[in-house]
Amino acid sequence: MNRIWFLIIFSIAGIFFTYFMIRPKEKEELPFINPTDLEEEMVDPELLRIGYGHTIGSFSFQDQNDKTITDAEIKGKVFVAEYFFTTCQTICPVMNTQMQRIQKALKGEDDFKILSFTVDPDTDTAEQMKRYAIGHKANDVQWKFLTGKKEDLYALARKSFFVLKPAEAENQGDVGSDFIHTNNFVLVDQQMRIRGYYDGTSTKEVDKLIHDIHLLLGKVHED
Repeated sequence: MNRIWFLIIFSIAGIFFTYFMIRPKEKEELPFINPTDLEEEMVDPELLRIGYGHTIGSFSFQDQNDKTITDAEIKGKVFVAEYFFTTCQTICPVMNTQMQRIQKALKGEDDFKILSFTVDPDTDTAEQMKRYAIGHKANDVQWKFLTGKKEDLYALARKSFFVLKPAEAENQGDVGSDFIHTNNFVLVDQQMRIRGYYDGTSTKEVDKLIHDIHLLLGKVHED
C-alpha cells in the first residue's frame, strides 16, 4: 500500500516538475513611459494629463557633418538620446565614455542610432561637434551629434524627452557660464515612444540599457 502511495506521489511530482520545466516563460517587455508616469516638475504643464500615447515630437537639426537630421529619418529605428555640451568637464566625459560602450555593443546595427543633442549651440557648431565626434571615435552613420536653434533644442528636451524642467528651459538653461543638463540616457523605440531612462554615468545602468536596446531590436533570445 505504501508503495502505491509512493508511486502516486512520485508521479504527481513528476508531472508538476515537467510542467514548470516546459511551460513558456513570460516574455520580457519594457514599459511605455508617458507624462503621468514622471515627476510633475519635469513635465510641461500642458502635457501633465497625457497618460497614454506620448511620442517624441518632430525636429530638425544639423549633425556633425552639417547634414540635416529629422525625426522622419530616425522613426522606425531604436535610439538613445542624451543632452550634453562639448566643453562640459563634469558628467559629460563620463556619459560619452559610456556612450562609446553602447556604440561598440551595437556596432553594425543599422536599426539603432545615438542622438547627442547639445545644450550649448552657440559654442557647439557643426564644426565643433565634428571635432568632438572624432575625439570619441563616433561612427558618423550611427552616432549623431546634433545642434541647431537653442529654443528648439530646449523645447524638445522639455516637451518630448522630459529631461529638462520647464522653469529651467524658460531661461534657456544658462547659469552663468554653465548649462543645465541631465545625466539621463533616454531609450526610444521604433514608434518614437519612450521606453526607459538610465543613468549615463553608471556602468550598471548602461549595461541594462544595452540589454534593453537588444530587447527592442528583437535580439534577446528567451531561454
